[in-house]
Amino acid sequence: MIPKVFREVIDLGDGRTISIETGKLAKQAHGSVVVQSGKCMLLCTVVSNYDASPGIDFLPLTVDYREKFAASGRYPGGFFKREARPSDGEVLTMRLVDRVLRPLFPKDYHAETQVMIQLMSHDDDVMPDAMAGLAASAAIQLSDFPFECPISEVRVGRINGQLIINPTRAQLEVSELDMVIGASADSVMMVEGEMHEISEEEMVEAIKFAHDAIKVQCAAQIKLAEAFGKKETRTYEAEREDEALAKKVEALTYDKVYAVARAASAKHERSAAFQAIKEEVKATFTEEELADFGDLVSKYFYKAEKKAVRDLTLNEGLRLDGRKTTDIRPIWCEVDYLPSVHGSSIFTRGETQALATVTLGTSREANQIDMPSFEGEERFYLHYNFPPFSTGEAKPLRGTSRREVGHGNLAQRALKNMVPADCPYTVRVVSEVLESNGSSSMATVCAGTMALMDAGVQMKKPVSGIAMGLISDAETGKYAVLSDILGDEDHLGDMDFKVTGTADGITACQMDIKVKGLSYEILVNALKQAQAGRLHILGKLVETIAQPNADVKPHAPKMITRVIPNAFIGALIGPGGKVIQELQKATKTTIVINEDPITEEGIVEILGTNQAGIDAVLAKIDSLMFKPEVGGTYEVKVIKMLDFGAVVEYLDAPGNEVLLHVSELAWERTENVTDVVNMGDVFNVKYFGVDPKTRKEKVSRKALLEKPEGYVARPPRENNDRGGRDNRGGSRDNRGRDNRRDDRRPREDRKED
Repeated sequence: MIPKVFREVIDLGDGRTISIETGKLAKQAHGSVVVQSGKCMLLCTVVSNYDASPGIDFLPLTVDYREKFAASGRYPGGFFKREARPSDGEVLTMRLVDRVLRPLFPKDYHAETQVMIQLMSHDDDVMPDAMAGLAASAAIQLSDFPFECPISEVRVGRINGQLIINPTRAQLEVSELDMVIGASADSVMMVEGEMHEISEEEMVEAIKFAHDAIKVQCAAQIKLAEAFGKKETRTYEAEREDEALAKKVEALTYDKVYAVARAASAKHERSAAFQAIKEEVKATFTEEELADFGDLVSKYFYKAEKKAVRDLTLNEGLRLDGRKTTDIRPIWCEVDYLPSVHGSSIFTRGETQALATVTLGTSREANQIDMPSFEGEERFYLHYNFPPFSTGEAKPLRGTSRREVGHGNLAQRALKNMVPADCPYTVRVVSEVLESNGSSSMATVCAGTMALMDAGVQMKKPVSGIAMGLISDAETGKYAVLSDILGDEDHLGDMDFKVTGTADGITACQMDIKVKGLSYEILVNALKQAQAGRLHILGKLVETIAQPNADVKPHAPKMITRVIPNAFIGALIGPGGKVIQELQKATKTTIVINEDPITEEGIVEILGTNQAGIDAVLAKIDSLMFKPEVGGTYEVKVIKMLDFGAVVEYLDAPGNEVLLHVSELAWERTENVTDVVNMGDVFNVKYFGVDPKTRKEKVSRKALLEKPEGYVARPPRENNDRGGRDNRGGSRDNRGRDNRRDDRRPREDRKED
């Protein structure tokens, strides 16, 4: 018996709908929904343990998003035919959902919580990641979790000035922006995306448009939960609180922390000073008291520290390192630092430093993307590494973290649209973060820009990035936007957002808004202040390298692309790849041949550091494609001597050979080929096309010579002069099967004849 199913439908306003369904699948989970649009179906389940994890003072929330290959009727690639570690695309979707959900759980809720979202059916016209946040929130609304309010996420595109909710992948290809916005009905909480140099006002307009759609989706979740039967929120053991102790710690801490914060010290010096104050506070308590409520002392110390630092900024406009709210830390840059790489740069801003490298290659080095929801490749990609020494810590390395994937993707999206579409190379940028106190992802954007220009990649425009913060007080209405935030300011602020762009507009952004009901007026002001900071940093980059180098470095590979007709691809490759392999070995180049899916022409990529080798490959291609015209005159060279003529090679097409018959050497009768030409001789011949008798190409030397005086052409031979094929031993009819049978008669019969 099929259980009762509860369903809500969301109208997207253009004929498309999203449905949320529960009651049929995964009923042992604490909440489960199936979200469907078109043929795309996501199953989301949520579970949270009823007991808090011992010794943990944070929410151990895991958001897991996976795409099943069966969803698109495919097998996983490779030998191991099973979905394994998540792809970068799946990790990015996990981060999008996590960043919106996490702030809505109570700060003292510490139970192990897992949100699992699975793509069970794929539709080429629906991008599933845009519905993942909706699925997660809807499942939580059906659970008994302590969760503040429903949220949702939508993607926004813009085509010809028209904003679109949840565009298809095909629409995104021509869209002027690609933004994912997460929000509740009351507040925008998360923004991430890439843009084609749009203005701050246009960005805010897109956020408002998305928020209107999200309000409808939040209302649908509430209706579904009410129809299903809203569960009573579970009770859990809250953290201990002691108001008297909190006041005591603040009284002992606030003024001292305020003084240290106002002293404008460096990161490690400031941290040591704060730690010393904390130890002084703890010293006022007995060992028994610390054993009983030492964790509360640490908790209240952090709150007092946060309040003092925020008050310093709101009251005096000063920050931990002595800067004013709009000041950017000192910047120094350098390019061409690493002698052997194709392009390199160092970007240092305050206590944050990134070393970027660029590597140039062929299409063979493209980053292959193999997901159930998308198959393709990236000819430009960026990798970001964040080693523990960058913050002065020693930690084990356990592979690429989700944070590294996310920050690298943000920097990649910031830069990719400034790499011209006709760039012949596959370009890989790697950012090594060497120091971090502030946004290393924005340092990566700046270092990546300079490294690309140093490598000779002809970027349309340089790109810079800046991380911004916000401190606000709802009671007084005061707020301060902070340019180029420190790591400490990131943790204590109400909003941290990263904005990248050129001198003409925004190319990418990432925002996490922690305060409810942030006004769009404050958001616009923050973006305008970010613009001023971006342009200041951009000026420093341009001072270091004003424009891309005209050419790649001498030791970097040069890339030449040649288009050839489809018919010549096989000749260039040769049997079993013999021709192309020998050519690569002889010229010390890399040759890659792709077929244009539309024109079916061959696209030949030639990569090499030696121009002579590249020229040799081009000459070979020209040779293969060389077609002499009938009546044309061509210079040739003798490369082989035969009894009946000489094999000559077109000098304009090395390797392209033709037979010069002995009868076409000279007007006089030629007994020996060597009487007229020898090996290595160079002369002109006339091309006559394909001889209808021999069905071979015909060239003539004598046709370009004057006839000798008194020359008389020899009469054409008659068919019976030397006996044609029919006269050799009788006609074919005279050698028919009947005669052969007579020949095979027994000897006795022949004697009688």
